[in-house]
Amino acid sequence: QVQLMESGGGSVQAGGSLRLSCAASRFTSDTWCMGWFRQAPGKEREGVVSIDSDGFTRYADAAKGRFTLSQDNAKNTLYLQMNSLKPEDSGMYYCAAALGFCSRARLLYWSYMDYWGKGTLVTISS
Repeated sequence: QVQLMESGGGSVQAGGSLRLSCAASRFTSDTWCMGWFRQAPGKEREGVVSIDSDGFTRYADAAKGRFTLSQDNAKNTLYLQMNSLKPEDSGMYYCAAALGFCSRARLLYWSYMDYWGKGTLVTISS
């Protein structure tokens, strides 16, 4: 079982930056994937960026050029640096993970993930 806890959300104006963190419990699976998903009120949950155990990273088009995923394996932590934030980036951001083989084509599919954090709220004002 994997426990995930997000932090770093907040309220900033458009053009600002935030850095989200996801602390994960240790697990023994050799293959896995982890990523960030978000959901705005009235909208579907969507993938932002995910990484697999080989280091392959997939970004959503909306995140490319503005968001950067990084990891600290020693601390079992993922980070999401978000720059040039826009109002449409607002929503609840969730950290998620799956164990075992992860299809690179489905890294941004929320239904592909098995474990979820409780989320951290991001609000971007214009």
